[in-house]
Amino acid sequence: MPAIEIAALRKAYGGRPVVRDLDLTVEAGECFALLGPNGAGKTTTVEILEGFRSRDGGRVTVLGHDPAAATRSWRARTGVVAQTTGAALDLTVAEAVRHFAGYHAAPRPTDELIDAVGLTEQAGTRIEALSGGQRRRLDVALGVQGRPELLFLDEPTTGLDPQGRRQVWELVEALRAQGTTILLTTHYLDEAAQLCDRVGVITHGQLIETAPTAEFGGRLRDSATVRWRDGGQVREVRTPTPTAVVRDLLAATPDGEIEDLEILRPTLEEIYLALLEKADRAAAGPVSDDPVSDDPVSGDPAPDTRSLRRGAAAGPSDLAQPRAPRAVLRSGS
Repeated sequence: MPAIEIAALRKAYGGRPVVRDLDLTVEAGECFALLGPNGAGKTTTVEILEGFRSRDGGRVTVLGHDPAAATRSWRARTGVVAQTTGAALDLTVAEAVRHFAGYHAAPRPTDELIDAVGLTEQAGTRIEALSGGQRRRLDVALGVQGRPELLFLDEPTTGLDPQGRRQVWELVEALRAQGTTILLTTHYLDEAAQLCDRVGVITHGQLIETAPTAEFGGRLRDSATVRWRDGGQVREVRTPTPTAVVRDLLAATPDGEIEDLEILRPTLEEIYLALLEKADRAAAGPVSDDPVSDDPVSGDPAPDTRSLRRGAAAGPSDLAQPRAPRAVLRSGS
């Protein structure tokens, strides 16, 4: 039985739709990343799954039950790491972990849990004196304390330094190995790639892409950039057939040496942003009769590499100068 099943989920605030007929299935034991920009509907969706928010329509089943009618025994099978939990600030880290252990039938040992999130040195420190990153580690510890079957992780590494992120990743990987189902929301694409079996993108209240992490983006992965240096100038060609371009470059190079040759595939972040841009255009409606670009990641027309295949020098239509770095992922939830 799947851990999470959603069919035609709907939710609106003040008559404004936030979640629109969303369908999703997460299998037991799977780690699934739900990605999306601010206001996309992902936080509302997750809160409905957690049983903290009502829905307007659709069917939702979590661990075999409707979270809208959540019981105490059902909640004991789930763990939640929200963006902020507000644990008692006047308690020390160890006191807080021991206190909340009393709410679970089989809690993880206090010292083991504190060590797993890298707070051993702060065990005697009051929570109010912790840094933001240290409080986030405590949030994660309290969320996994009861050995949940299903864990909701809402941006668990926001505000953490690289060491803290790595410790949380190791804890999540250990939970996966034990069979815990994990629903992760994050704005870090490397985090989704590292931890998750599948990735989904939600925007404008709809799930626009769901795929195994290695296949995320579908045909958007087909485009590649071949980049090299020619007489001190950096050249590049975007093409679905990079091997053919390299072969033609070699044929056009007398000594067979191509300076600084690189073949670059779209990153997970570029694919994610391309999907959002496509969804934004669709939501805005048609704006022109221009043909759709052949390069779905860059938005550029597909290059004409025929001159390269003839062994001739590349012309202006074949090559493009490197562009400025893309915008970083949007922050927030």
